[in-house]
Amino acid sequence: MSAEEAEELLREVVGFLVTLVEACGAVVIAVGAVWAFARFIAVAVRGGGSRRFVPVRLTLGRFLALGLEFQLASDVLRTAVAPSFEELGKLAVVAAIRTALNHFLSKEIAEERRQVAEERRRSERDEPPPPLPVPERGR
Repeated sequence: MSAEEAEELLREVVGFLVTLVEACGAVVIAVGAVWAFARFIAVAVRGGGSRRFVPVRLTLGRFLALGLEFQLASDVLRTAVAPSFEELGKLAVVAAIRTALNHFLSKEIAEERRQVAEERRRSERDEPPPPLPVPERGR
């Protein structure tokens, strides 16, 4: 097998892997979106206020973050075989954008988790509110 044939085979294998990893990322995001939508409908039907939607958002955020990681992995694979400077530049821009998205998404997830935990602690400590006073009637 010549060097050109080996490089072509490597390009084909990496091309297949890129497609596979991109598909995995798309599946993760799609599953997360479907799951979140189903949970959203269930929470909306049961009611309970906006704070019941926070766990749904947190889980969707986790799915999105994982999906973005798969997409970034596919971009890295795409440039693994003899990349040009143009391809490396595109990878750097895409990686920076996806990393920034993932960073801010992770920060939002952490903040939501903190708020949920704080709310739980408060609700576990607090006793039910006292009954409302009965207004006095005029004399």
